[in-house]
Amino acid sequence: MQRRSFVAAVAAACVLVSGAAQAQSYRSEYRLSTTLGTAFTWGQAGERWIELVKEKTQGRINIKIYSGNSLVGGDQTREFTAIRQGVIDMSIGSTINWSPQVKELNLFSLPFLMPDYKAIDSLTQGEVGKDLFAILEKREVVPLAWGENGFREMSNSKRPIASPADMKGMKFRVVGSPLYNETFSALGANPTQMSWADAQPALASGAVDGQENPLSVFVAAKLSTVGQKYLTLWHYVADPLIFVVNKQVWASWTPADREAVRQAALQAARENVEKSRKGIAGNDNAVLKQIEAAGVTVTNPTNEQRAAFVQATRPVYEKWTKTIGVDLVKKAETSIAKR
Repeated sequence: MQRRSFVAAVAAACVLVSGAAQAQSYRSEYRLSTTLGTAFTWGQAGERWIELVKEKTQGRINIKIYSGNSLVGGDQTREFTAIRQGVIDMSIGSTINWSPQVKELNLFSLPFLMPDYKAIDSLTQGEVGKDLFAILEKREVVPLAWGENGFREMSNSKRPIASPADMKGMKFRVVGSPLYNETFSALGANPTQMSWADAQPALASGAVDGQENPLSVFVAAKLSTVGQKYLTLWHYVADPLIFVVNKQVWASWTPADREAVRQAALQAARENVEKSRKGIAGNDNAVLKQIEAAGVTVTNPTNEQRAAFVQATRPVYEKWTKTIGVDLVKKAETSIAKR
């Protein structure tokens, strides 16, 4: 009887020691990186993930958001490398910003691949999304959920744009990806790569004439106040977001807490997609009405007009298909066709 009591006491002590060691391995705070702050749906998704993680882990995992890519000096294209190196613990990152390190993520930036929101969903929620997560898992990150920044539309300060000819010679701020440079060059424009932090001053000063971003960003950043008076709804590329955790950080948590973080990411991502499409998708055009009320002229190209943009950028599409992977692009095209 005494031996049983002794064994039970030792076992209980081991559990306590194990629990204490586990608690000690958790950091007091984890760093979550986003490009846009909490005035935007992107940053709000970060806030929501933090809130849900704290709730679902009973406060064991506490996270602080660092927006503006401040952990990498504002350079969006360095974020993915910093996650792998452990400089960043967690991120809600853009497929565009990570594409220099993960070439397959350029898929979503192929010009005019995805005509509508169902097309985006067919990729992120289907086999293509699973394939991309498998690729990321080999890069020291743990992908958990797909969010959304939205379709990227084009605005400028000069004139309405309904054809590639209307873009000739105009200066556009684009993100730091060669694919965007080549796309805008193919359309006759002069693309200039710069970070988002530098973009708004450049628009205000007239150093660049236009930019491309989701409508939620256009509204939240008040781009109509920096000369962006003409908007073209061309749905040329989309910008999915990915919720990820550094692999070593992930391994440091208990299985139960990992699952809690995963479920928190899935919930925050679902809410993010709904919020990013509110007022934009389907018959809900409240955001467009808000933009027009600010004095912006909105151009919605016809199918024929859109076809001219598609044709002009087709050589870029075909070139980058080889870079991304012919099989992956073909699988994406098939998924979209079946939607």
